[in-house]
Amino acid sequence: MLIAQITDIHLGFEPGNPSELNRQRLDMVLARLMSGPNRPDLLLVTGDLTDKGDSESYARLEEALASCPFPVYLCVGNHDLRDAFRAQFPNVPVASGFIQYAIEFDALRILVLDTLEEGRHGGAFCETRAAWLRATLAERPDVPTVIAMHHPPTEMGIDWMDTVSQEPWVARFGRTVWCADQVKAIVCGHVHRPIMTLWQGRQLTVCASSSPEVALDFRPIDPDATDGRAMIVAEAPGLAFHRWDGERLITHFDVGGQRQILATYDAKMQALVRHLLEERPAEAGDPASSLDWKRPAQSRTA
Repeated sequence: MLIAQITDIHLGFEPGNPSELNRQRLDMVLARLMSGPNRPDLLLVTGDLTDKGDSESYARLEEALASCPFPVYLCVGNHDLRDAFRAQFPNVPVASGFIQYAIEFDALRILVLDTLEEGRHGGAFCETRAAWLRATLAERPDVPTVIAMHHPPTEMGIDWMDTVSQEPWVARFGRTVWCADQVKAIVCGHVHRPIMTLWQGRQLTVCASSSPEVALDFRPIDPDATDGRAMIVAEAPGLAFHRWDGERLITHFDVGGQRQILATYDAKMQALVRHLLEERPAEAGDPASSLDWKRPAQSRTA
């Protein structure tokens, strides 16, 4: 299964401008998904769909996504407002007032979580949301599960954007998923950077934003003294492809827009391809092959 992810669209950053930069950048990543060689089975959009949570921007988002030839699943972020979102997207499931739902397949589940607390930039995950997650995880404990949410539950190294691991919502989320061995990966947005790490022994991936990126700068920031550093930069609009192979999620980062092709699959490249493939073991059972190796099962205990 191939899962595409885009995030942090921020439509409406330029109010009243339907051709704003953020819409142009959104169109670039959507074009990559629809005309590129890797057509996804579904698209996750992990929050900050709009910049101000206004109904006009949600309408423009729906119009932009309407031509997608694959299912699109939406998640809210800290720049969104639930009432306006639900008015535009009434068919997106809601659990106890929160935008949380399960995407079900025979061999994989994707659970979309709501980490929005309106009026706050950072994340939130109350007991109501945690109770839903516990119950939903308990429904199919043997099915591999991916969690999609806007805020990453740990530090990413960019001081002014970081979630602090000691925040109460992070602790509650961590307790909720700690013993859920079926949770294989978590995919997020919010940081406007492509990032991968481990959290609780699980793959944690942050997709780059389709809107302009946060500058990569690991230095501490002083809220009382400006220093002229770059904060937001116009890098290429980002997206991610997550390949589920039945056991693990393999993530590739990509960008929208034009690119210069330096080589095509011609006779010269064919020789290289043949050489590379000839080096592979003839059979999967070859002792030199890692294909038969399985990681020993590990279980988390409370």
